[in-house]
Amino acid sequence: MTEPRLRIRPATAEDVPTILGFIRELAEYEREPDAVVATEADLLRDGWGETPRYTAVIAEYDSVAAGFALYFTTYSTWRGHHGIRLEDLYVTPALRSQGIGKALLARVARIAVDQGCPRLEWDVLDWNEPAIAVYRHLGAKMMSEWRIMRMAGEPLVALAALDGDGAQ
Repeated sequence: MTEPRLRIRPATAEDVPTILGFIRELAEYEREPDAVVATEADLLRDGWGETPRYTAVIAEYDSVAAGFALYFTTYSTWRGHHGIRLEDLYVTPALRSQGIGKALLARVARIAVDQGCPRLEWDVLDWNEPAIAVYRHLGAKMMSEWRIMRMAGEPLVALAALDGDGAQ
């Protein structure tokens, strides 16, 4: 009997260098190769530290790391329940079209269902038509009414300064 070619498993702290490598590959694919400032220490702290902030799974194809999915919990006040937010899903280019991305997404969906989550959400770049087509084929709906708002750097610090209390 032969071993399955594809295996999805929980990421471990030992996978951090691989995860960071995939994050850098993803940034390059998303046309922002210089945007990654995360370090291995950051990923270790936030994935396996005292207060884990994310969880990840690794896809191995023929025993070689082929991709990953990194996610965290959110909370819906309207649903009154937590959900899962998929931050990144990535498959290395040489191993695409093997069903790895779909398997990663299915694993995260299984985790969401097992936890009773009413939602699994993620972002996709508007120019990434191949991914959008796959997601729609799987039954995902694009939210056209909502727009992502982001604040970082000096505007974030300036807004925080308006909080006279300063207590956390």
